[in-house]
Amino acid sequence: MPRASRNNPSKMEETNEDEHLNGFSSIATSVISRCCRILHVSTDKLLHSFQNELSDSVKQPSKYARNLIEFSSYKTLHVVTKNPDLLGDKEIRLLLFEMMLAWETPDLESEKLLKDPAFYKHSIVEDEDGGSLFYISATSMAVQVDSKNTVGLEAFAKITPACPAIADSITVHNLFDALTSSTGGQLHLLIFDKYLKCLNKVFNSARFHPGPSSASSLHLADGEFILDFEGVMPTKPVLQHIGISTVPGRITLSNYALYFERMRVGSYDKGIRYDLATDLKQAVKHELTGPWGARIFDNAVMYKASTLTEPIFFEFPQFIGHSRRDYWLAIIREVFYAHKFIRKFNLKKFQREEALAKAILGIFRYRALKDFFHIIPSQFRSTLPFNLAEKLPKGDKILEALNTHLEFLHSQRHSQPSFDVRMLSGPFPITIYALGVMGFVLLPNEQWPEGVELLGGDVHVGETSSLQKAIKKTICYSGRAEAAQATLDQVKVEDIDTNLAVIKEMLFPFTELAKWLYSLTEWQDNFKSSVFLLLILYILYRGWIWYMWSASFFSLSVLMLWNKYYRKGRQMEAFKIPAPPNRSTVELLLTLQETVSQLEAYIQMGCIVLLKLRAILFAAFPQTTNKVAYTLVAISVIFSFVPLRQLVMLVVLEFYTREMPLRRESSEKLIRRLREWWTRIPAAPVQLIKKPLERKKSKSTKSDPK
Repeated sequence: MPRASRNNPSKMEETNEDEHLNGFSSIATSVISRCCRILHVSTDKLLHSFQNELSDSVKQPSKYARNLIEFSSYKTLHVVTKNPDLLGDKEIRLLLFEMMLAWETPDLESEKLLKDPAFYKHSIVEDEDGGSLFYISATSMAVQVDSKNTVGLEAFAKITPACPAIADSITVHNLFDALTSSTGGQLHLLIFDKYLKCLNKVFNSARFHPGPSSASSLHLADGEFILDFEGVMPTKPVLQHIGISTVPGRITLSNYALYFERMRVGSYDKGIRYDLATDLKQAVKHELTGPWGARIFDNAVMYKASTLTEPIFFEFPQFIGHSRRDYWLAIIREVFYAHKFIRKFNLKKFQREEALAKAILGIFRYRALKDFFHIIPSQFRSTLPFNLAEKLPKGDKILEALNTHLEFLHSQRHSQPSFDVRMLSGPFPITIYALGVMGFVLLPNEQWPEGVELLGGDVHVGETSSLQKAIKKTICYSGRAEAAQATLDQVKVEDIDTNLAVIKEMLFPFTELAKWLYSLTEWQDNFKSSVFLLLILYILYRGWIWYMWSASFFSLSVLMLWNKYYRKGRQMEAFKIPAPPNRSTVELLLTLQETVSQLEAYIQMGCIVLLKLRAILFAAFPQTTNKVAYTLVAISVIFSFVPLRQLVMLVVLEFYTREMPLRRESSEKLIRRLREWWTRIPAAPVQLIKKPLERKKSKSTKSDPK
């Protein structure tokens, strides 16, 4: 750091303050000094607060520098996040990036590591022109902030959640992955600055241009405001499908409901409201749709509720892909999942709005990625907190931890003294307050006291909150689930013949075993069939049949463990199958027609069997009913007096010896008589009654207004 001259007292004072930061890196010293100026305190007073307010566990020498940077950054961010122009201020954006740089290079040791030529040579990635684009290592960066600085995931995840408008602790890892998808896992200053600028544009657009319709035309309630809308341009409308009818219009999403306004000549109809907050057994998912109810285009969102007579489909036409539909499906589900979370844990006023604020800020961040970075993350990489918690394996643990966090905030809010700063990182604006600062007031009548410390966030100095611990536990599960989903995408094929070939090869051992057992029942080899029959009867007589199941499961477990030991982590070889012969489209259609005809014949056969049984049951033919009734009486007597083991032996003996040379002729005669008897039984009569056609009314598709 440059030394102050004698003629400049302010520089001399700054130099004296920096003497308290011996052992810190130059970027860390610069950040702490700037934090002190924003907080209007001296470095000595800031160090004194750090020593007195936090526990001894975060003041260990090995963690002292980094934890002091966290403490200073959190204190400062509490002040700057009260600024409505937080994201528009270039100095604040640069300060945030400097905080992350200081967190990664807190002391002189890490700074010396950067100056090592060998380390620097292997850390920098060169572009085609020879210029440095980013750094691979999480700590490889220059000391001064310039256009070539980058930060890693840990620093981003530790600093940015302190500003709820910028990042949320649940999705901060996925947000970082989305921003660094083209820079090898390192966040460049230019990208971070662009993200904050784009996010500021989204906030300004939602605040000053809330939507195509005013709140009065949509009858928005208090605390309800528009999150996004689509279909304003006549060339890109949204199509609503109800049954076989299709109507163009525009769609609007608020933090409580979904609205659709049908397009007219030069105007729109009154918006139809589809409630997302009330428990109406709703379902929101992607669906195929098309004209006249045809399932052709994969560009629609289906909404179904108990108040609707039939599902509603919203189609987002697009020539290539379905990114419009994916975006709207994600944000609609985010609002729906947020209210589902509220109902599940029975959250009240303050906690309910805090959960909604998390969902709203997540949607705005999602809009920034979509509009300016053209990124729509997958379900396991979503930047929407409630969407992510619903999709992640063990995501319910995240929701439980979030509920615990909200309960803690609620209890601290109503307590007289401010929360214990020894437990939390320091005073922070909570999400609902941060959203209000940005101009979106969820609680219009709530009075936020001036000069009073607000509640803490879910970030801790030198420690990990319960919410962050739950998130870390699910990260490994999400990686496994994403890898498993990738394998599914690789093996999925659309050709029916190929899928049948895969199933046939997978079931080949079982089909061969079934063929061998059937050959024994045909008594092609008398010796083998006799030995197998005696073995089966002996097993049944001794009661070992039940132990065979446990032996089978135990054998499978031994086989799997042996494969695990033998393979020793080696990658699994591809399952090779012979490719089916290529067939033309006409041949495939003929095969499909033949398959449908066979299926229809099987259904008709099942219907006939049921009708014949109905005729026997209701004694439509007394002679046949008498024979069946007497037979059932005899069977009931046998089941009452003969042990189950012996009955099983008799059934096996009857089935197995049916093709035996001594019984073949009598068995064939018995089967023929039974077939002839069944053929003589007429089916019960059936009368089809057609219902009169009912004219569908459009009013049945409307939900009750909130």
